[in-house]
Amino acid sequence: MDTLSQSTGVDYRLEIAEPNAHLFRVRLTLARPESEQVFSLPTWIPGSYLVRDFSRHLSRLSAAQGGSALQVAPLGKTRWLVRCSGRGALTLDYDVYAFDGSPRGAFLDAQRGFFNGSSVFLQAEGHEACEHRLALGPLPAGWDVATAMDGTPGEGYRAADYDELIDHPFELGRFWRGDFLLDGVPHEVTVTGAWPGFDGARLLAEVQRVCRPQAALWNDSEATPLALPFARYVFLLRVSDDAHGGGLEHRASTALHASRRDLPRLGQAEAGEGWTSLLSLFAHEYFHAWNVKRLRPRDLEPLVLSREQPTTLLWFFEGVTSYYDELALLRGGLVDAATYLRGLARTVSSLLAQPGRRLQSVAQASHDAWIKLYKSDENTPNATVSYYAKGALVALLLDLALRRQGSSLDIVLRTLWQRSSGGPIDETDILAAVEGAGGTALCERLHAWVHGTDELPLAEALSGAGVCWAAEAGSLAARLGLRLSEGPVSGVQVRQVLRGSAAEAAGLAAGDELIAINGWRLRRFDDARQWLSAEQPTAPFELLLVRDQRMLDCQVHPPADAVSPTVTLSLDARTDVPAPALALRRGWLGV
Repeated sequence: MDTLSQSTGVDYRLEIAEPNAHLFRVRLTLARPESEQVFSLPTWIPGSYLVRDFSRHLSRLSAAQGGSALQVAPLGKTRWLVRCSGRGALTLDYDVYAFDGSPRGAFLDAQRGFFNGSSVFLQAEGHEACEHRLALGPLPAGWDVATAMDGTPGEGYRAADYDELIDHPFELGRFWRGDFLLDGVPHEVTVTGAWPGFDGARLLAEVQRVCRPQAALWNDSEATPLALPFARYVFLLRVSDDAHGGGLEHRASTALHASRRDLPRLGQAEAGEGWTSLLSLFAHEYFHAWNVKRLRPRDLEPLVLSREQPTTLLWFFEGVTSYYDELALLRGGLVDAATYLRGLARTVSSLLAQPGRRLQSVAQASHDAWIKLYKSDENTPNATVSYYAKGALVALLLDLALRRQGSSLDIVLRTLWQRSSGGPIDETDILAAVEGAGGTALCERLHAWVHGTDELPLAEALSGAGVCWAAEAGSLAARLGLRLSEGPVSGVQVRQVLRGSAAEAAGLAAGDELIAINGWRLRRFDDARQWLSAEQPTAPFELLLVRDQRMLDCQVHPPADAVSPTVTLSLDARTDVPAPALALRRGWLGV
């Protein structure tokens, strides 16, 4: 670590120790340790509200000072004590097992490396505010480095403090890299794992079209050029065959994971819904650079990474962000209004598919994220509500209500940004900004939407904005309140049974394997899907299933309606749509 050696601060050297064993090796050097120096590792990563116990991946932890080995004594599961023998530099060496392919941890094999600092860098307690420096050990031939942290692979990287050190993920390996400027600010996109022939030029062009409306929202309309809260921004996208999509925000970057099939291909005229979903993920994480990384819950100030740190405001920081991620595609001209409404309808339908919305407010769901959303199981839709989906729909209602009064949610967000100087806020601040833009009555309605469990007045609000609402029962599975999946070996397995459904009344339970319907064998998931989508019986039918190796017969009584109806939304094309509704729709959707 010669290039970064200093008399103060904390120095790290990270090496690729054994890629086939997925091991990073880390050396921490502390020039001026305390006589009893404590080290610790976060238990969770900001933006992902679950205790992950990263310390379980550490091994071979050893300490030395002046060439003499020192004892490392554990203080619980995430802290260690080293009693120093003198005034010289203290070194700490350890291995980190890295095999988490998500954006939240660390990963290493012979083809690729990735890490978040929260899962690999021990914190020297008492030195958190010092400069932290990182050197990367020799990389395999042909490997590159991508990160938003200041520095280069040859000279090393520097962070002002420990919080900044762990807020810059690193991508290591061979990857595609492209860049663009947004009002003079460099934006970089890397893609790891892409098939040859993906359309990188289209990726850059359309991501830029996503970013501009997101950045413009936080600026006054007359701002030229746009003022951005970072000097450089980096998107680290990894694609793979089995990804379900996801991302994690950071102060000047984001780590994303998606299916490689979602990337646009050269010569492909229409990239498909997967590409649209991926663009909305880019939009979501980019919006977080303002909403949660800077404008943030006061409950999380300062961050305490040694334990759960609940807040009731995730409906705002995730839900409002979810509202704007889809809207950014419309504002950027990447989708039309009809496509935007189809996506909005899916969000509405997903909310209606959660019986738990009648039991838990979206504020409670925010608080309970640590123990419910991030620990989902077969009962999750019955016991909780998504603060992403319901939060986005609360944002929609709030935006439409404000627009009827000549304001908008855009204005409220800019007000919060200006009043807090891009810093911590609480619910009182949000209500004050809403009251200033829309009055006391709207504050009361917002409080009821956030803290209550009554149905949101979505159909009425959308009708008043020139949008038609239609709901239908959909497939038989939806009418029965059944969610199915492939069995662990073969067959069809019940994944979830919705509260108050015909499936619940018939006695079905999660884990049941469906064998036959009215005497017809169900050998594959596709058999059940075709039967349940093609047949619409109103009379009771017999269902044969297996539970704990026992055959059971159930009689199922199909209802007329579904527990969770499927909603469709469309532009109201009637000639007698009231002028105020059309004006509201033009201001909101541009049509």
